[in-house]
Amino acid sequence: MKCKAIIGFMIISSAFGFTLEVVDDIANAIRSGNPKNISAYFIDNIDLKVIDQEDVYSKQQAEMILKTFFTKHPVKAFSVAHKSVEKNGSQYIIGTLETTNGKFRIYFLIKTTGAQTLIQQFKIENENE
Repeated sequence: MKCKAIIGFMIISSAFGFTLEVVDDIANAIRSGNPKNISAYFIDNIDLKVIDQEDVYSKQQAEMILKTFFTKHPVKAFSVAHKSVEKNGSQYIIGTLETTNGKFRIYFLIKTTGAQTLIQQFKIENENE
């Protein structure tokens, strides 16, 4: 019985570790203002909000919207302010994006299904909203 518990713990720990690595990869893609690397983690149809533009977009459409945003707002810095793991295994991350045109709050929701950890929802809002 102890062996099963240890194996279970190891599986859960390795899955959580993988998710943390994904969060770091996404954060680094945001820091570099790289929409292609961010959208690599999007589900096929993502709930996306970029300032006043909000809808469910295809992965390709969402990447183009992010490209437009990062062109208009070059990144100076990004920091993760909060991470939370929900009971259903999803995680949400809130961070602050500093650009040459001001600060924004970024929120993204990720979920691991099988071997994939993907962004379900991604929002960029003005910091004062």
